[in-house]
Amino acid sequence: MSVDLDQTPRSILVWERSSFLDEKNRINSEVEQLHFNYKVSVLLPECSSTPPHLESVLTSFSRFYLVRNLPLHKLLDKEFLETAVYQGSVYGLSYRTRIDEDNCVALMPNGRLVLSLDKDSFQVLGFEGKPSTFGNRTKNRFVVTIDLTDSSMAPGGRGYLRLLTGLTSRLSLQMDFLLSHHPGGGASLQPLLSHCDWSEHTPEISTQSLTHLSCPEPQSCDPHSFLEWLGAVHTDVSSLSENSSSNFLSSLVCPEPKTTLSQALRVSICGLLLPQDVHHLVQELRCYLERSRLECWTSLTVHGFVDSPVSWGDREHGVLRGGENFYTLLMFHDHTYHIHLATGAHDTCPP
Repeated sequence: MSVDLDQTPRSILVWERSSFLDEKNRINSEVEQLHFNYKVSVLLPECSSTPPHLESVLTSFSRFYLVRNLPLHKLLDKEFLETAVYQGSVYGLSYRTRIDEDNCVALMPNGRLVLSLDKDSFQVLGFEGKPSTFGNRTKNRFVVTIDLTDSSMAPGGRGYLRLLTGLTSRLSLQMDFLLSHHPGGGASLQPLLSHCDWSEHTPEISTQSLTHLSCPEPQSCDPHSFLEWLGAVHTDVSSLSENSSSNFLSSLVCPEPKTTLSQALRVSICGLLLPQDVHHLVQELRCYLERSRLECWTSLTVHGFVDSPVSWGDREHGVLRGGENFYTLLMFHDHTYHIHLATGAHDTCPP
């Protein structure tokens, strides 16, 4: 057996308990700091169908755009900078590029452009950068971070012209790119889209009703064990409903103490999902708990893109085995919550 396969990959889990009523709670900042989300999963215990108000929030998630073979220098177009980047909250991410092998790019809502480049591309570009935090001793990957809102990067400025020359004359990068903007949407992105091959997309929603689901007591369950159980529910591991450890594919059973839910609703939404929409969903789930007369709870899990150059805030993200960067918010009817923030082997500790 390979040594790599024989060893369990390192992971980081930060767990915190607080209340939405506490003025010092950090929910808003934690939701905002995971910029590039591809999936949100919700579990509603003792629920058989999507509540109308919740369905309305899910269908209101922002649309996003897939730009095919985008020449990267187009992101420096003066009109695009003025109508979108300088206004804030533009989210852009290279699509189907692998952070451990390919050149990857992120355009962040604070106006920063992050390029994760292999060594050859970095040297050809000729722009300042630094070795990847997660590169090996040979330093075969570099990260270039440019603040497009800085005065030196204004169109015609020295830094701007240097980067533009690098991306047009020396390193002509092209890649598929996901784009979204809040709240301007497609109108603010039009200066860029009008010169490209693009398509508009709506996040995909799926629901599934579950029955006779073994469920741990969320208030007392160990955080690692609860996340394992919840992940198994969202990936449809059958042994949880059977409560058996003899399943060949999975020996996972529901942690003790446990109960059995007569029914539960599993909801997921996939796409380029903006933090603002996730925050709106959190607020609606809180309202759902308030309207329910049961002493119930609900969970929301938000997954960041595996191959994004950044994970939490401006922090570099890397992939070797897993690439996970996600958080799970466990909310209770009394306004208290548990939050689990998790990353894999090639990330720094979540905030």
